[in-house]
Amino acid sequence: MAEATPLDGDYDYIIVGAGSAGCLLANRLSADPAKHVLLLEAGGRDNWIWFHIPVGYLFAIGNPRSDWMLKTEPEAGLGGRSLNYPRGKAIGGSSAINAMIYMRGQAADYDHWRQLGLPGWSWNDVLPYFRKHEDHFLGESEHHAVGGEWRIEHPRVRWDIIDRVREAAAQAGVPPVDDFNCGDNEGSCYFHVNQRRGRRWSSARGFLKPALGRPNLRLETGCLVERLIFNGRAAVGVRFRQNGTARTAACRGEIILAAGAIGSPHILMLSGVGPATDLQALGVPFVLDRPGVGTNLQDHLQLRMIYKVNGVKTLNETYRSLFGRAAMGLNYALFRRGPLTMAPSQLGIFTRSDPHRDRANIQFHIQPLSLDKFGDPLHPFPAFTASVCNLQPTSRGAVRLRSGEPADKPVIKPNYLSTEEDRAVAADSIRVTRRIVAQPALQPYRPQEYLPGTSIADDDQAALVKAAGDIGTTIFHPVTIFHPVGTAKMGRDDDPTAVVDYCLRVIGLERLRVIDASVMPTITSGNTAAPTMMIAEKGAAMILEDAR
Repeated sequence: MAEATPLDGDYDYIIVGAGSAGCLLANRLSADPAKHVLLLEAGGRDNWIWFHIPVGYLFAIGNPRSDWMLKTEPEAGLGGRSLNYPRGKAIGGSSAINAMIYMRGQAADYDHWRQLGLPGWSWNDVLPYFRKHEDHFLGESEHHAVGGEWRIEHPRVRWDIIDRVREAAAQAGVPPVDDFNCGDNEGSCYFHVNQRRGRRWSSARGFLKPALGRPNLRLETGCLVERLIFNGRAAVGVRFRQNGTARTAACRGEIILAAGAIGSPHILMLSGVGPATDLQALGVPFVLDRPGVGTNLQDHLQLRMIYKVNGVKTLNETYRSLFGRAAMGLNYALFRRGPLTMAPSQLGIFTRSDPHRDRANIQFHIQPLSLDKFGDPLHPFPAFTASVCNLQPTSRGAVRLRSGEPADKPVIKPNYLSTEEDRAVAADSIRVTRRIVAQPALQPYRPQEYLPGTSIADDDQAALVKAAGDIGTTIFHPVTIFHPVGTAKMGRDDDPTAVVDYCLRVIGLERLRVIDASVMPTITSGNTAAPTMMIAEKGAAMILEDAR
């Protein structure tokens, strides 16, 4: 490697990644003026209008200015298709382009982590860390808090078709609830969103920008990390490339990887920490054999079902009208309301794919729109989309190095629908969707199944599984962010597949932690942004406690 120019200054903490976790970590760790914090971000600033208007995800996802443009390898379970895998490319990370949905998951998710031998990670343990940074529109309660940095609001738009879907869900046995975030999210509710008065509230806006005035916090953007620097088993610095120049930064305390479930294992493997055989085959200098690095990849595969309707307004026909678009823009400009404030999904429905499940295991994202694929125009006919995903998948994938070159994008293999259980849940999910849509509340609008289509019968299991693979995409359909987790999982020291311990320290190394979605041993039952910030809040508290 070429000679690198040292970055001036000595740092107590170097945080790699200014995303959902990294922005919160930078805020908390720099609160002590005696500690010097360096935050390295590979993307740029969020100085683009579409990072801030909520509907901007339509323009940010799939745009190389704001998205790292990752792709999966061809997926056997999806008919050999390769999927786009969006990832935020700015301060705020994926919280700058995601669905803005505030969703903690289920108490049972975290109680399961505790049962895996991870003390301090049960629902009762983590609830205070969710509450610590909340500013919730529902007010102070045992479940929520006010006054924190993370703003949560009720959506500022409604649709009659969405209300009727909620009524149909109730008729199908899924009751309405007021809040998904009290430990049991079974039911239907309008999603609570991370916005402030009609503008996106990213982690950069909530946590990072208020702290950037501190003289002990330094943010550097455009920094592609090439590898960590070790002195024996201790992490002592970071080598990165900024605007074409190789640089290094020294750390006298701890280095924290917060680059996400794709970025953090990628950096570990580039640094020689990972499956030894794979690294040696690519000529990567070897530091530590941790076979779990990059494995255990979990995600929420979403099945996208579309229904044509009649006699009720949807976004399809509104958006295709010049007058309709002008009215939407005016409503936003004057009142910060209407479709330009829309999260990609408005209504959530959590239920069970079959009666034998002990808790909700599928989640619906209901949208008053439809299109063939992201980037295409909305359909010319009125329609709604009922996207459904398996909350607790058993399929496991992996992230691997494509080469030893840091700029080469990693190999991403989610292995969707690779287990019989996941295929069964997928088929049942289509049946549940059809049962909801068949309820009386929706019949005045004469719903017609456009995708996957009525030619696929409910009693044809093989055809339903094939249809699931044909219409499946990540949770990012058509405009929602994906949920990769687990690629540097927490585990006991005697678990050969674990990467970090319950304090998020990399097992077998010193002065190095991973604090982001990659540490989840199993995926949470819902959108993963809020759990990632909880992990960062708890991780920061553990770092500060250890530093005393």
